[in-house]
Amino acid sequence: MARNYRKEYDNYHGSSAQKKRRAGRNTARRAAERTGAVKKGDGKDIHHRDNNPNNNSSGNTVVRTASSNRSFKRTKSAKRA
Repeated sequence: MARNYRKEYDNYHGSSAQKKRRAGRNTARRAAERTGAVKKGDGKDIHHRDNNPNNNSSGNTVVRTASSNRSFKRTKSAKRA
């Protein structure tokens, strides 16, 4: 069965809550680009320490590699990748 991207957008990515979260992530990325911390195509992500993409304070954001930022602990005893 093929993946239905239209339905996925309508049900999840297109919701107002997800649009606001995406906008917060984009704002953090643009701020880091302005300071020179990241560049387009450098393979870096902006990590939100409290996992709230709308909290873009300088103490809450840090530059990480994409692979490191997109992995997470699966169990309590697991180590962060």
